[in-house]
Amino acid sequence: MNSPAWPVELVDGDIVLRPIKLRDQRAWREVNRRNRDWLRPWEATIPPPTPGGPITHRPTFRQMVRHLRSEANAGRMLPFVIEYQGRLVGQLTVAGITWGSMCSGHVGYWVDEAVAGRGVMPTAVALVVDHCFRTVGLHRVEVCIRPENGPSRRVVEKLGFREEGLRPRYLHIDGAWRDHLVFALTAEEVPDGLLRRWQRARSQSNPGMRPHPGN
Repeated sequence: MNSPAWPVELVDGDIVLRPIKLRDQRAWREVNRRNRDWLRPWEATIPPPTPGGPITHRPTFRQMVRHLRSEANAGRMLPFVIEYQGRLVGQLTVAGITWGSMCSGHVGYWVDEAVAGRGVMPTAVALVVDHCFRTVGLHRVEVCIRPENGPSRRVVEKLGFREEGLRPRYLHIDGAWRDHLVFALTAEEVPDGLLRRWQRARSQSNPGMRPHPGN
């Protein structure tokens, strides 16, 4: 996909989203190692093979990046890493991009526990949603979250995503098929942009904070 939609860098203050690269391997592994216990309950896992079915293994970092690049080039995915104050602190991917009569995609993300609560992830999601609606041309973006995942649910609640319902045994997470709640937004719901709405909400809850210039 060689267009303004991808590859692209999205920036708001200290927060940068950029395409994941092979050279991110050392920093990516270090963040994952430190956050193993924090992330394990929410990480996708590979279900046991069915009788006679193929045996699959978790990809290496290099295989993962190559797959993400291939999907991005085909217009089916937007794979970002998140940087905060110049350091890699997480990952955010828009996947399952569908065109035709749907024009939809879904967002998945994780962040370093060391920066949780600083507004990094809500800002990153808002940046990506605005990019999806304004540049990519999607109409709907959804996020699916385990009901038990309080920190992730707070991200979408802060941003004003609608809760649409429960998908039973939706994804294989942490070794079993897990229920997920569906949260969504359409382009009509954020005509002025999700980032702008998020910044207004933050400034109202913290009167001493001003929106970043230019947003």
